[in-house]
Amino acid sequence: MRILLAEDEKDLNEVIVKTLEKNGYSVDSCLDGREALYYLENTEYDAAILDIMMPGMSGIEVLKAIRSRGSTLPVLFLTARDSVSQRVEGLDAGADDYLVKPFAFDELLARIRVLLRKKSGSAQNLYQLANLKVDLTSHSVFRDDTPILLSAKEFSILEYMILNQGIVLSREKIEEHIWNYDYQGGSNLVDVYIRYLRKKIDEPFSPKLIHTVRGVGYVLKE
Repeated sequence: MRILLAEDEKDLNEVIVKTLEKNGYSVDSCLDGREALYYLENTEYDAAILDIMMPGMSGIEVLKAIRSRGSTLPVLFLTARDSVSQRVEGLDAGADDYLVKPFAFDELLARIRVLLRKKSGSAQNLYQLANLKVDLTSHSVFRDDTPILLSAKEFSILEYMILNQGIVLSREKIEEHIWNYDYQGGSNLVDVYIRYLRKKIDEPFSPKLIHTVRGVGYVLKE
């Protein structure tokens, strides 16, 4: 899943990026509000983390700008001030959640999972399709009662597919949500990872769940 982080404290920015990437997220990061708005207007993200006080544009101004264009992107605000008036202003502007600095990174990760659940319409972190179970909290995968070990990138692709189960996803769409702007891979990398996933979660089991839609992409369904 691809996340935008806009945080002007460089050290904190770098630590958050490392934490998110360690937990399987693809991250684009920036240090000011105008750059954040540029990213949001030109890239499709699964969630955004915006610091409220940033140079160029505040997080609230960035959020108002994307909401005025009809964006429903889940947004988490970071703030150094736990004032009621600021929280109200941010929530009224369309924020989904708030986190006050300093914060525990486990809480940040939990709040991101909540945002992604809201986007997918789920009330929990455990997703199931036929006999496939995917736990987004523990990053564990099972077919029946058999645990399946996936690499971080394999899990990210499976996570994106099960959050969008039944929807045909183009190779470009998968690539856009799994890799960030630093990605310099081959044009067939998505196909390569789909083959890895099929070998691990489909070939030894039934029913088959990863289907190819010729000329379009892939879909996860029974």
